[in-house]
Amino acid sequence: MEVDDGNEVAVESTDMTTTSRHHFGDSSDTSDAFSISIIESMKEEYGLFVWPCSVVLAEYVWQQKSRFSGATVVELGAGTSLPGLVAAKLGSDVTLTDDSERLEVMGLTWGIWDAPSFDLHPKIILGADVFYEAKGTFDDLFATVTFLLQSSPGSVFITTYHNRSGHHLIEFLMVKWGLKCVKLLDGFSFMPFCKASSLSGNIQLAEIVYYGEQ
Repeated sequence: MEVDDGNEVAVESTDMTTTSRHHFGDSSDTSDAFSISIIESMKEEYGLFVWPCSVVLAEYVWQQKSRFSGATVVELGAGTSLPGLVAAKLGSDVTLTDDSERLEVMGLTWGIWDAPSFDLHPKIILGADVFYEAKGTFDDLFATVTFLLQSSPGSVFITTYHNRSGHHLIEFLMVKWGLKCVKLLDGFSFMPFCKASSLSGNIQLAEIVYYGEQ
């Protein structure tokens, strides 16, 4: 992955990898704008692809740049980690996490605690497209989010997700773990048209906080 200035491009190679470039800010203002290039693999696991939820969350991080300057941030299920990289460019102290069996930055398997987990005290937790039922991980995810929110009073979990995920189950688990949604947005309501036009799906953005005991 590389971070630089320039226009958005995509280059495809013969080994089924692509390089996608994601631009943030006004390109005419070089002091403010930047782009992030990510190598994606079309033949490996889903975590090696930049999904629409990740693009939407990264744009939200950019637009909320004042909140991220100097903030301690943890990205869950980071994969290609576009939102976390944007936060880092904005001055955040970022820890990227994913399944401990496949990530070398920091392994964090939802629902499993080890010594490094107790050292995380994020003000902002990011998670793009982390609500999926295929692996039955909802409860483990909410347990992990609650643990991180409790470890840093006043912190917030900012997530983007497709409506396919099942709102009723999400609402049930929020109540179970003492969480509440303080902001809910249509993911395309704040996206520039040039970015929104290349994405699909019904994407929501939510800000979630911890408010009480289970």
